[in-house]
Amino acid sequence: MKPKAAGEISLIVNGSVRTVTLDARVTLLDALRDRLNLTGTRKGCDQGTCGACTVLLNGRRILSCLTLAAMHDGAAIATIEGFSEVGDESLHPLQAAFIEHDALQCGYCTPGQIMSALACIAEGHATSDDEIRFWMSGNLCRCGAYPGIVAAIGQIARGE
Repeated sequence: MKPKAAGEISLIVNGSVRTVTLDARVTLLDALRDRLNLTGTRKGCDQGTCGACTVLLNGRRILSCLTLAAMHDGAAIATIEGFSEVGDESLHPLQAAFIEHDALQCGYCTPGQIMSALACIAEGHATSDDEIRFWMSGNLCRCGAYPGIVAAIGQIARGE
């Protein structure tokens, strides 16, 4: 089987234009991790069932393992690395809330949880704990930190 042709695409990743040459079959997840060295976005199941690879694409949450990078030439991508400026060591309020509510244990799912939580709040789907649980159900935590995750999201959504 003949390999697909490589092509050049540009992505606006965390506010910076990044141009990369890649095979048409490369997922957005692999482009971010392997081509752009943004390893905060995690490869969990590689099948779209765990949510570890959640990023924001033009402000909407997506599972980056299920979309081809070539489909998003010119798109704005936000990853966990985009939370702070270079050299800025302060935490985003959502990150601080995750720590305060012990919403992480091993930390593997945390970047995807936080990216999805940002979207959940922005979409207006964080008005109650039940609503947060429903809209965050696509992000799995093998450590079972769900009560803390819900509490952290609720705190930020309420502006506390």
